[in-house]
Amino acid sequence: MSIALFLLYLFLPTPTPSVPRHLPTAHLAPRVVAVNPAPAPAVAYHPPQKLPTYRVTATIYMADARQTDDEPLVTADNSRIPAHASSKIRWIALSRDLLEKWGGPFAFGDSVQVSGISAELDGTYIIHDTMNRRFKHGIDLLVGKHEDFYGRWTDVRIRPVPERPAPAPEWQAG
Repeated sequence: MSIALFLLYLFLPTPTPSVPRHLPTAHLAPRVVAVNPAPAPAVAYHPPQKLPTYRVTATIYMADARQTDDEPLVTADNSRIPAHASSKIRWIALSRDLLEKWGGPFAFGDSVQVSGISAELDGTYIIHDTMNRRFKHGIDLLVGKHEDFYGRWTDVRIRPVPERPAPAPEWQAG
C-alpha cells in the first residue's frame, strides 16, 4: 500500500453504512382529486340531403268560435292562443292524415317549412292544432282577426324542419 493511501485511511473518517437518520416526518393522507372527463369534441351537424316534401291545400283560420269549437283560444295540443294573436306567431293546424297520432309523419310541436302561398305567409310554422276530420291533406294557418288574409291555395309545399342537436358546452365550471 502506498503512503498516500495509508495517510488518507488514517485521517479521513471511515464511511458508515447508510443508516436512515431519525428525522421528523409528517404522514400525509393522499388527496382525493376529482377529474372531469374532457367534453366530447363538437360534431358537425349534417341534415339529411333530401327531406320529404308534401303537397297540400292551405287555408286561413282565425281563433273564432264560428271557425273552431266552443273554446277557440285552446288548440288541440292544449296550447293557448294569445287573445290578440297575429300571423307573426306562426302556428299551424294540420289535417289528421298528416299527424302522427293518426299515422302521419308530423307530431304536435314539430316545425314545418311552408312555401307556395305568399311572401308574407311562407316560412316556418309550429304544429299546434288539427283541422276538422272531413279535410284531408290540408293545412290551416292561424292569423289574427284584424288581419286581412283570406284565401285557399292549392299545391302548397310543406316539409319538416330538421332538429339541430344542442351544442355541447365548451367548458364546465369546476
